[in-house]
Amino acid sequence: MFKTIVVGADDSPTAAQAVGAAMELAKTCGAELHIVTAYKPERARPPSQEGLPEELRYSLTLHPADRLLEQLAGMARASSLQPIVHAAAGEAAEALTRIALQENADLIVVGNKGMKGARRVLGSVPNDVAHQASCSVLIVDTTS
Repeated sequence: MFKTIVVGADDSPTAAQAVGAAMELAKTCGAELHIVTAYKPERARPPSQEGLPEELRYSLTLHPADRLLEQLAGMARASSLQPIVHAAAGEAAEALTRIALQENADLIVVGNKGMKGARRVLGSVPNDVAHQASCSVLIVDTTS
């Protein structure tokens, strides 16, 4: 059914639920799983590493997006999947749809975070993805 699934994630519990749903779908369909997190490029200088032990230098240079992707990829590997991870600069909806197009995805999975209250009127990542995507979109109910 689906051959390539892209799932968007940030560090929220709702995103973890969306990743879990995407993992189940990927296992069921035998699909390739791509986990994407978007980040805003920082212009700040990295913290000084002078005088730090070698083992701490790595932890200071690893971008938070990469840390998150390592964690989510570990969850997928524990479920017998071999995910491909993408740290994508830019706004979340644009990054997800760009990676989905680049990878020829036939499904994008997102959580429904931001689809209620004021954000529903002002726009949300799931809403924007649904309008921008060139493939099917699954919006996972993460309110339970």
